[in-house]
Amino acid sequence: MSRLAHSAVHRVRPYTAALTAVAAVTAVGVSGPSATAGQPHAAPRASGKPSGISKLADDLTTPWGISFLPGRNAALVTERNTGVVWKVASDGAKKKAGTVPNSVWEQDTQDKGGLLGVAVSPTWNGTTDQDVFFMETTVSDNRVVKMRFDGTRLSGYTPILTGVVRDTQLNGGKIAFGPDGYLYVATGDARKRNLAQDKKSLNGKILRITKTGAAAPGNPFGTRVYSYGHRNPQGLAWDRAGRLWSTEVGEDTWDELNLIKPGKNYGWPTCEGSCSRAGMTNPKMVWRPDEGGVPAQIAVVDNVLYATTLSGHRLWRLPIDATGEDVGHATAYYNDVYGRLRALAKVPGADQLWMGTSDRGTKKDLLLKVTIK
Repeated sequence: MSRLAHSAVHRVRPYTAALTAVAAVTAVGVSGPSATAGQPHAAPRASGKPSGISKLADDLTTPWGISFLPGRNAALVTERNTGVVWKVASDGAKKKAGTVPNSVWEQDTQDKGGLLGVAVSPTWNGTTDQDVFFMETTVSDNRVVKMRFDGTRLSGYTPILTGVVRDTQLNGGKIAFGPDGYLYVATGDARKRNLAQDKKSLNGKILRITKTGAAAPGNPFGTRVYSYGHRNPQGLAWDRAGRLWSTEVGEDTWDELNLIKPGKNYGWPTCEGSCSRAGMTNPKMVWRPDEGGVPAQIAVVDNVLYATTLSGHRLWRLPIDATGEDVGHATAYYNDVYGRLRALAKVPGADQLWMGTSDRGTKKDLLLKVTIK
C-alpha cells in the first residue's frame, strides 16, 4: 500500500507501508513526513496506541455523530437514516431521547444526507442550559438546529442556520464546539464545486457561529466563514494547544488531513491534495481513497489524532509532532475487522474513544469502545 505524506514545509514524497501486529489486530505503519529545518519531529510515542476494543452498544442504524453530556457519563448519538437520537450511557445502556424533525434520507439514492452531526452545549446541565445542536439534511437544505434536552427527552426545534445547499452527496455534517465556546460547522460543496471558492456561499466551508447562528466575533471575513476551499470535510477536532484539525473526503485521487487556520483557502476545486498554486494551503497528510482512505471523523487523545475511515475500514493513529504543525508516523488499526467506520469521539476524562460502525444495515451497526494506553 502506498501513501503520501506532507512535511510542514509542504514537500511531498512517497513512502511504503510496513505490516505490524498490534494488540491482536491488523495494523499498518506508514512513514511520516521529514523534519522541518531546525526543529526535528518528535519520535513516535510509546503511548497513545489502542490496546483494546469492545462492543459498547448494538442495534444501531448508521450512527453518525457522538457528543458527550457534561458531567453525565453519557453521550447523545445520532442515527443518519432514521433521525433518531439515542442517549448512551458509559455502560452501553441506551435510551431513545427523541427524533430531530425534518431530516430526510433516501435509500434509493444512497443519500449521504439525513441526521448528521450533534453538539451539546459546553455549559449544558439539563436545567438552566438544555441546548443541544444538530446538523440535518431537509427536503430543501442543510441546516443547523437547536433543541432542548433535559437529560431524558428532546423537545423544541429552532433552526439557527439554514440555506446551506444540499445534495444526495457531499453535505459535510460535522458540528462541534471549539475551546473558544463557538460552534464550528463543516459543510460540503454539494457537488457544486465552485461554491467552495465563493466566500459568500456557506458551502465547501468550515463555519464558526454563535449559539444563535450569527457569525462569531473575530471571524476572518466578518461573516460565518472560518476557512474555505473544502470539498467534503467531515472531521473536526482540537489538539491540546487549541489547534483545529479536519479530515476531508477528496474526489478521485487524494483524501486529506488539514490543519485549519482562520481565513485560509484549502484549495478545492483547484487543488486536490497538495499543489503549488499561490494562496492555497496544503494538507498535512493525504490518503488514496482505495488505499486506506476516505476519512470520516477525528478525535484527539494525549495529542495524538485518530481518524476513522469509510472505504478504508480502519482507524488511523496520527501523532502530532513536536512542532504542533504536522503529524508523524501513521499507523492503522482494525483493518477490515468492523467494516466502514465513521462516528468518533474522545470520552471526557478518560483515554478512550467511542467509535461507530456505518452502513451495515438496519439495526446492525455497533458502537465500540477503544481503550488507549
